[in-house]
Amino acid sequence: MEKERWGILYCPKSSYFTTPSKRWEKIEKCLNANNIEFDFVQSESAGSVDRLITMLINNGYKTIVIVGGDSALNDAVNCLMQVDKPVRDEIALGVIPNGVMNDFALYWEFKENDIEQTIQWLKQRRVRKIDLGCIHYKNKNGESCKRYFLNCINIGLVATIMNLRRETRHLLGSRTLSFLFSFILLIFQRLEYKMHIKINTDEIKRKVMTVCIGNARGYGQTPNANPYNGLLDVSVVYHPEMTQLFEGIYLFVRGKFLNHRSVHPYRTRQVEIEEAQKALVGIDGRLMNSPVGKYTITVEQEVINFLIPA
Repeated sequence: MEKERWGILYCPKSSYFTTPSKRWEKIEKCLNANNIEFDFVQSESAGSVDRLITMLINNGYKTIVIVGGDSALNDAVNCLMQVDKPVRDEIALGVIPNGVMNDFALYWEFKENDIEQTIQWLKQRRVRKIDLGCIHYKNKNGESCKRYFLNCINIGLVATIMNLRRETRHLLGSRTLSFLFSFILLIFQRLEYKMHIKINTDEIKRKVMTVCIGNARGYGQTPNANPYNGLLDVSVVYHPEMTQLFEGIYLFVRGKFLNHRSVHPYRTRQVEIEEAQKALVGIDGRLMNSPVGKYTITVEQEVINFLIPA
């Protein structure tokens, strides 16, 4: 495989504004206009992403571009982490945002509605080594497992909200409206969970509303995190009063989430979850099968080559 040829995975999504085929035609036109040689495959479902990424890796592509969102990127990095380091170090991963949620792409200022600019940046092949977070847990069969993440892990209420957001985004089309509507739906959800968490020298044993462990900005909950400092940002949110809850929504929308009195921020290399009773776990915006018993979240430094803006 020629080193310059891209392997592209297109993950289509439904939208009121354009059909999946029209969206791809627009992307393909930009690729051809920039004289980029590429081969592309299209995912049939979320479950096919792993298989297709593995196929692109095995076929020797050195540039793999995901036309998709946070969940597809999550699948891609987990596939890359399964291959030997010398193979992985020769591959650069890029993204053209096209998902229900594109938070990691937005961290680098890749915008869904500016395909031309994104492709021009990717063409420059500016590579940065980035970190991955990793959750170590046991499944219901008692087997040791791990899963990597680019953006964040949510434990508790926001994991439920992110799941609602994925559903409402399909209905409402708007990123902001879907998140606000999801926040309104939280009134009907369980608002706090008994947790036992160890972060650095602190030990938290109390009822907690939600925890966000961010390798990047974590959908606004870890806004100061970055995926290249070898650290995780953690926001632990205690249950606010109703008036404080609406204040929290306001600060969240304004990008000042950490200013809320119920938010307690940390920076660390490891988080130990000793207990989180009945709290759902979301990873990069997708609900995962909740780990059984205690689990640990760590960070692995500079393990993925990522294409960033020039």
